[in-house]
Amino acid sequence: MKNGLTKEEVLRRVSANAGMEAAYQGMPGKWQERFLNFCTGKGGLPITYDPFFKKIFDPEIHPERLSRLLSLVLGKELKVHRALPNEGTRILDEGSLVIMDIVVEMGDGSIADVEIQKIPYLFPGERAACYSADLLMRQYLRVKGERGKKFSYRDIKKVYTVVLLEKSSEDFRTVPEAWIHKSRQKSDTGIELELLQEYVFIALDMFRRISQNKVEGELEAWMHLLSSDNPEVVGQIVGRYPVFREIYEEIEAFRQDIGGVLDMFS
Repeated sequence: MKNGLTKEEVLRRVSANAGMEAAYQGMPGKWQERFLNFCTGKGGLPITYDPFFKKIFDPEIHPERLSRLLSLVLGKELKVHRALPNEGTRILDEGSLVIMDIVVEMGDGSIADVEIQKIPYLFPGERAACYSADLLMRQYLRVKGERGKKFSYRDIKKVYTVVLLEKSSEDFRTVPEAWIHKSRQKSDTGIELELLQEYVFIALDMFRRISQNKVEGELEAWMHLLSSDNPEVVGQIVGRYPVFREIYEEIEAFRQDIGGVLDMFS
């Protein structure tokens, strides 16, 4: 990766603008340091934070990136058709909305919710189940409204909930040899029913420990993009998978946009 600006130059640009200076001073010290490290080329982009993930994987601008990531994670060829609103059902007893990170409809009509979790929640399964149920009901209401009397429950397609955990909870440490966990409902008799809801949990901290900076395949390359800025790993990824060159070049160009970077960090 190229070197960025000097720390002095970054601070000079920040102090020259009252709004930027106020935003910088309003950040906790550790975030000021991360901001300066990124702008000066000493640190990588924290892609697992919502605004940065959405910048790199924006389904309106780069649908092919999310399509490829989801295809590899779910083990089937999928293509992002369009982004959907990320506000779901209102939870009546709390008066709040289920707010999801990125929700997309695929070419086959299925829906995927990609969640980024930085805090190791004590109930990742229950939380994901609520998000999945919300996706399913939203799809049901929309499709039934569109098809009217022609509606059939067979018109409802799969909903996938993909959860990326920067720091996994104790649940995931019970299986220390695994970093990706796929789950779906199945019968104890072996009967095959289309139950529509599938889940994938990806523990990025477990991946980093298991991978030891090795790139075994394209899925692992995407995981390294999300969890590591090690120059040696970046070199391996770009050398083997040219598609990542554009992403890393985009990140490098973003370093120069001090105002944009500061806005996202703050």
